[in-house]
Amino acid sequence: MSALGLLFLTLFNSVLGLSILFPILGPLGRELGLSEVQVGLFSTGYALMQFLLSPYWGRRSERGRKPVLLLGILGFAASFFLFGLFALLGQKGVLSGGLLFPLLLLARLLGGAFSSATLPTAQAYVADVTGRENRTTGMALLGAAFGLAVILGPALGAGLAALFGLLAPVFFSAGIALLNALFVHLVLPESKPRGTEAGARLSPFDPRVFPLLLLGFALNLSSVALEQTIAFYFQDRLLLSGVETAQKVGLALVLYGIVAVFVQGVLVRKTGWPPKVLLSLGLPLGILGFVLLVYAKTFWVLALGLALQGAGQGLALPGVTAALSLAVGEGEQGLVAGLNSSAQALGRMLGPMVGTGLYRLAPEGPYVLGASLLLLALLFLPVLFRRVKL
Repeated sequence: MSALGLLFLTLFNSVLGLSILFPILGPLGRELGLSEVQVGLFSTGYALMQFLLSPYWGRRSERGRKPVLLLGILGFAASFFLFGLFALLGQKGVLSGGLLFPLLLLARLLGGAFSSATLPTAQAYVADVTGRENRTTGMALLGAAFGLAVILGPALGAGLAALFGLLAPVFFSAGIALLNALFVHLVLPESKPRGTEAGARLSPFDPRVFPLLLLGFALNLSSVALEQTIAFYFQDRLLLSGVETAQKVGLALVLYGIVAVFVQGVLVRKTGWPPKVLLSLGLPLGILGFVLLVYAKTFWVLALGLALQGAGQGLALPGVTAALSLAVGEGEQGLVAGLNSSAQALGRMLGPMVGTGLYRLAPEGPYVLGASLLLLALLFLPVLFRRVKL
């Protein structure tokens, strides 16, 4: 198997271990006596650490990708084991509510701190093992690994929880991470020559990268705002019961994920389109998806809006990642990958607050915002292509 294929498996395993927790954090928090706000802080804190530390890990990976990948995966495993242990002690009444929440939050912060090493290092690894002409297809493969894991992880987590209890997915995630670390140690080759010095710092305001970082932030903010509110929107628009909402939204989100994975894993890799083409196609598709969501009155129009949004994201996100990689020198790949991961984490951190806040004002608000952000980006593309040499 090629180094790129091995990296696909590495990132897939890492994201799978994270996404397994999506369906169980809410009910586990309630079982432990935590409020919805406290449970929400687990995800916000996780994204905050990724925002703060991704640039550091990207810079450090310039000395060697494999050690940073290993450290990130092992730290992820340790944090999930601690989270599971603290939750188990809470279930048994050993830890009280006053102490339980800070310890659980600490474990999640550690998880965010170490997991922030994985994605920027993986992106820099792709830049190491692909030529400039193949950079876009390599970055799209990483996006496909991420998307596929997000589709399969929640289903696996729900199944484990149904069979063995709410903590089973947590310890399973820790175990997957340990196996992943062993896989990386034994099989994945190093892509960065030993003894290579870390590159100089790269400012996020560097004119080569700042417009693209802003675009990546906007794409993630609009996507996460959608994901956080879409279940409410389906229920309110279609007047569904709770069970009907779960079924309809689950089906629509699977379609959304499959489209995004197909676009990144098959279409982008087969066509080999450069970043300019991906962005020029992806942004209009994303806008159309948001517009359909604003005006949709039936399930299938809502589902089509989500699918178009997934297709737009599937084109635009690898376009941004590849463009950032191509905009800088070969010695700055870890640096720019760290900044890219940080910008995306900021979008994931603010998305839930912005999305739910707008939804309270008007149910269509998050999707109007998404369409507006992508429209501004589309109008700015000609200027971007003149300023950023690709």
